[in-house]
Amino acid sequence: MLKDIEKLVLGKSSSDLSLAEKKVLKRARERRTVSTNAGEDFLAHATFGQRLADGIARVGGSWGFIIGFMLFLAAWIVLNTVILVTNALDPYPFIFLNLILSMLAAVQAPIIMMSQNRQAERDRFMAAKDYEINLKAEIEVLALHHKIDEQVLKELRETREQIDALRHAVEGLSIQAPNSQN
Repeated sequence: MLKDIEKLVLGKSSSDLSLAEKKVLKRARERRTVSTNAGEDFLAHATFGQRLADGIARVGGSWGFIIGFMLFLAAWIVLNTVILVTNALDPYPFIFLNLILSMLAAVQAPIIMMSQNRQAERDRFMAAKDYEINLKAEIEVLALHHKIDEQVLKELRETREQIDALRHAVEGLSIQAPNSQN
């Protein structure tokens, strides 16, 4: 029955199926679930550097970081212009601060890009998981339709047999009825 459904749903021969489709069909035959926690599955294969990049991007792209960094810049400017007027660490035009900002941008931008690439990879992974789950659901629905169709056909055959039996019985009675009246 699942072979018919494979052909009907996927429209492919067994040799043309992808690994994901074969996995879903195998699990459908075994009556096992396909769904898992895709987020955990994706993170299970992440390296330390990938997790670090995600963490840095999560912090660097937050309002907390932006507000904190603005406070740091304000404190730096106040410290070097008001408090340390005569012996400032970084007097106006704040060349050392510009160096720090440039280095931060030079390091933070590629890290955020790495995290964005991982997000795109995660989206593809999640889409593949969604496809597997949707495919299994479609296979199961078609299998149920097939079972219901078989049951309906079986009941129709039984009804047809009962109707034929009743028709023969009625014909038998109608043949006997004229003889008994004469």
